[in-house]
This record gives sequence, structure tokens and C-alpha cells, in this order.
Amino acid sequence: MERVTPQNARETAEAIAAALASDAPLEIAGRATRRALGRPVSAARLLDMRALSGVSMYEPEELVFAAAAATPLEEITAMLAEKGQTLAFEPPDFSALLGRKDQGQGTIGGMTAAGLSGPRRVRAGAVRDHLLGFSAVSGRAEIFKSGGRVMKNVTGYDLSKLMCASWGTLAVLTEVTFKALPAPESAATLRFSGLDEAAANALMTRAMRTPAEVSGAAFLPADINDGDSAALMRIEGFAPSVKARAEMLEAALAEFGSARVLEREETEALWRDIRDAAPFARLREPFVWRISCPPARGAEVAENLRAMISGALLFMDWAGGLIWLATPPAEHAHAELVRGALASTGGHATLFRAPEDIRRALPVFQPQPEPLAEVTARVKAAFDPKDILNPGRVYPSGREG
Repeated sequence: MERVTPQNARETAEAIAAALASDAPLEIAGRATRRALGRPVSAARLLDMRALSGVSMYEPEELVFAAAAATPLEEITAMLAEKGQTLAFEPPDFSALLGRKDQGQGTIGGMTAAGLSGPRRVRAGAVRDHLLGFSAVSGRAEIFKSGGRVMKNVTGYDLSKLMCASWGTLAVLTEVTFKALPAPESAATLRFSGLDEAAANALMTRAMRTPAEVSGAAFLPADINDGDSAALMRIEGFAPSVKARAEMLEAALAEFGSARVLEREETEALWRDIRDAAPFARLREPFVWRISCPPARGAEVAENLRAMISGALLFMDWAGGLIWLATPPAEHAHAELVRGALASTGGHATLFRAPEDIRRALPVFQPQPEPLAEVTARVKAAFDPKDILNPGRVYPSGREG
């Protein structure tokens, strides 16, 4: 595949203009850590964005920074950590899950385009809630920007939310501006053992309704957790507050049994594994699905999945709103069964890990109902009418033969 390597936003626009002129679609990549996510792209050229890297602005006292889109996330994380700050939505690292252990977390732009958040989403919100603004080049080869350095300065259409989870199909990000938050001083986890999925889901739902400010709620069933199920509630903040809130939460959940308290070091390692879907990264063969559903009905979806798919393994995050599912290899990847399990609850399922031929043949992302699909098509036409950017990444493209 021919490679194009722009050095700045202007050269990125020139590369897209050349692609339009020759009708040669582009696959967009920074460090390519998420290339195995979504449908394989049907493109003639690779738009290599790695040269657009570096932090252009950081004001710790204002909790805001701007960086070129291909800046490695590790660089951002280290910079923020020096000032006791963090990206509050806890961006995950799926390199091990996707078999790319040498690539790290990828870039800040790739993270934005994928819109993936970690366990703290239940408390801090998603990527889109922390993106203040961006600069980009559309599929029309037009340079544009949206948003500002603080929320109150944002005017016009809120395009920042539109760019998150667009998977590079609307525009090529060249710079992003994010808000940061103070990193937690301390953390603890309440671990309840011996619960089934229904009881664990009820416990998580109860916990999220308390004033304990739970920043993570997950359930690991016994079959993926060394024979002992674990319902996990994380509390973060100042040390005295963490202790007081943990005691309050344990009292509020007393009917579910007694809890073991995990201190900060064990807590950080545990939630890093949950964030990165590590239980399934260690399973090399099964397909992996990422399923979103109403949190209070996570156990119902889990029960449906177990009943429909023999040999399925799963665990819950986001208080039941996110289910990671591993299924035995199959030509159809159990797609109809997985999505059928959501029929009674609503939600959507993404085929997160599978061989390229399976991802090309099956709908990787949840098929949209017709009215929403029409809106999606109009948005795509407004930003990229010739389908030049990442064609086929999300939904099948007319360019596919």
C-alpha cells in the first residue's frame, strides 16, 4: 500500500485533496494500535499521521492541554502525572487484547476517534465529555476547527462529540484539546465474594445510588476469576474521605455479605486489568464482543448470552452497563445470538476481536435502525461526500468489491 506522510495540517489537506482528485481512498493511522478494531478499510493509500506529534499547550493550573493528534498517550500520561493530574475517563490499553504488545496505548487522536473509555466512565464520563476542542481536515480537504480551551467558550455546533467514536470516517484529526483532572490521592476497593450475576448486578445498582461516589463497579464471575466470583466497588479521592466512604458503602451493602477491602496498590492493578479486558487478553482463540446495555439489566443480558451460546465467558463493568464476552471461534461469530440477547433490554454489541475475514464478512458494529442510518449517511455526506476517509471501517462501503 502506498504511504503518504504529511508533516502538518496543510500537508494533510493536500494529501486528501490529491486522494479526491485521483479517487484513491485513504486509510488513516498514527501508531496503528487500533487497526484490528472495526471492519478492514478498503483503501489504496495509508495516510500516516505519525509526524503530527507533540504537546503544543499545557496549563496545569487551568487543567487544560492541547496536543497534535499523533502524540503518544504515554507521553500525555507522563506529562499529566508530573503535575498530579490525569485523563479522568481512564483510557484503556487494548494492545495485549489485540495481540500488539509492542505498540502501547496508541495516540491521543486515535483514542479520540475510537471514543473508548475505562471503568471510571461511570463517575467521570466518557471521552466526549472531556474533549474541549479540535482541529481537523474533512473529507472535502477543508481545514476546520471546533470548540475552545474551556467549555464556556464553545459556540456553534458541538462537533467535538461528533468526532468521538467516528473512527476517522468524517475527518482527520490534527490537534485535540482536553481538560484534565487531579489524579486521585488514594483508592480502595470493596470486594464481595460468592455472588452470582443477578446479586452482583443488584449490588452494583445499589452502590451507584449511594452518595459514596463509586468510581468503578465491576463483576468477575467464578469461571474467569480462579473459581471465586468477585463484585468490586472502587472508591477514590483523599485518603480520609476514601476510608469514610468505603465504610459507609460497606454498611449500605451489608445484606450482600461482608467485603474485603483492597488497598491502593492492589486496587490499581485490579482495575488496570478490568480497564484493558485482561481476562480475555490471556485467551488467544475466542472471539471477543463488547456489549453496552442498560446497567440495571446487565445480569439479564448475561443470562441470555449464557443460555444462547455454549462455552461463553463474560464479565461486567460500568455497574452492569458494559459486558465483555468471549465466544468460541465460529464462522458466524455468533453475531445473531449475541445481538438477539439484547432484544428484551436494548443496547448494542461490537465484535471487538476477530480475524480479518470474519470482520469483513459480518457487521462488526451494531446495525442501525433505518431512521438513524439515514441521519448517519447525511452526516457522512456533509464531511466526506466521496467516501475517501477510512471507507468501510464502520459500515460497508460502496467501494468494497
